[in-house]
Order: sequence, then C-alpha cells, then structure tokens
Amino acid sequence: MTPLQLSQPTQAIAGVVLLTVVTIEFGGWFLTRIVRGQVPMTPFQQTFARAGHAHAGVLVTLGLVCLLFVDATDLDGVALWTARLGVPAAAVLMSAGFFLSSLERGATRPNRLIVLLWIGALCLAAGVLALGIGLLTS
Repeated sequence: MTPLQLSQPTQAIAGVVLLTVVTIEFGGWFLTRIVRGQVPMTPFQQTFARAGHAHAGVLVTLGLVCLLFVDATDLDGVALWTARLGVPAAAVLMSAGFFLSSLERGATRPNRLIVLLWIGALCLAAGVLALGIGLLTS
C-alpha cells in the first residue's frame, strides 16, 4: 500500500481546519462555565450554545474525513471546490448561526442571523453531494 498523497490545496485546507480545533476546545471550556452558572444565559441561549459547539466538533471531524476522499475523485472546477470546502464551510456557518443568532442579552428566540445556519446546511448538502457523486463516478 502506498502512503496517502494529498494535493497541496487539500493539505492546506486540512491544516487550517485542524487549527480550528483550538477554538472548539475554547468553546468546550466556555460551556463548562455556562453549565456551572458562571455565565448568565437563558435556557434558549444554553441550548443554542450546546448546539453550536456540537455542530462545530462534528462537522470539523466530518470535513477532515471528506478531505481525505476529495483527491480520490476525478472532480474539477466548481464541483471539486464544493466537495473540498462544503463541509468545512458548513462547520463555520452552522456554528455561527447558532452562536450569533442567540447572542443578544436575555434572548429567548433566534435573531435574523439564524440564516447562517441554513446557509451552512446548504453548504453541507452541496459538499457531501458533490463528494459522494464524485466518488461514485470516478
């Protein structure tokens, strides 16, 4: 078996995505402060903080896994970049949607920035569809 060879763009994106894990760690620490009552938040805000943190962790992991498969496809152009960046972009956008839409002091429902969650969901769908189709047709 030969060692895994990543293209330079895939390797660079994976490196950046790995660096974001430090921010997810910080989010985990912050969540411990929330659940200990050290950060005043409404139940809605606590729920959205948990959801934003969970989505970040899961989608960053999925994004790294997807990057391992991208270079095994024959994709090019927009399809290649959609497969490469769709899931990592979703990790950022969906988490931001949860966090930023619940940021206002005493919030009990999401503000307009919830749209970031739905844009992220579209990026996620586009990324996994492009990669799945690319793998099945290569």
